[in-house]
Amino acid sequence: MNRIRFLALLAALALPSLPAAAQTANQATASGAPKVIGQPQSPRVVPSMIVLNAKGAKLGGGKLVLEGISPNAIIFADRPVRSAGHALTAHLLEEWSGNDSFAKTPPNATVSVLMKAKAAVVDAVVVLKSPKLEGDKLTFDVDVLEGDLVGGDGAVSVFMDIINLPMARRTSHRGAWYHGAN
Repeated sequence: MNRIRFLALLAALALPSLPAAAQTANQATASGAPKVIGQPQSPRVVPSMIVLNAKGAKLGGGKLVLEGISPNAIIFADRPVRSAGHALTAHLLEEWSGNDSFAKTPPNATVSVLMKAKAAVVDAVVVLKSPKLEGDKLTFDVDVLEGDLVGGDGAVSVFMDIINLPMARRTSHRGAWYHGAN
């Protein structure tokens, strides 16, 4: 008897002694169906924040220009969900297209830029409109609500407000999510 047949015979003999759930899981795996572990739940979209990172930023003339924009945006949700993940920046910019989009209700954002010489940060709060991505340069039309970026000559992070209110956005369905404990 060859080794493969011998192992198959051993597995068949062991199968009846396994609990019913394990037998079902083994049968499902053998049939090619996915093995279910734990209690399946319907996916749910949760209100989340977005962070864009870039090498530098300029703010003026109703424009925010992000130089060296990261190809990925960070998306995260706070308690009780504690999810985190990434979405392509190009996919995120699709949130400004269509009838129910950021074009209709633009998000607020805080733009934080490091000041290299002083080891400090300058901030501005803006409303982000009409993004344009050209290579690694991302430009938004903006309304400045407060602050400025004068003296900011280092790395920048843009913290955008909730992406899922009043309803789920496209990015939330495309992002790579890592769900934590509830």
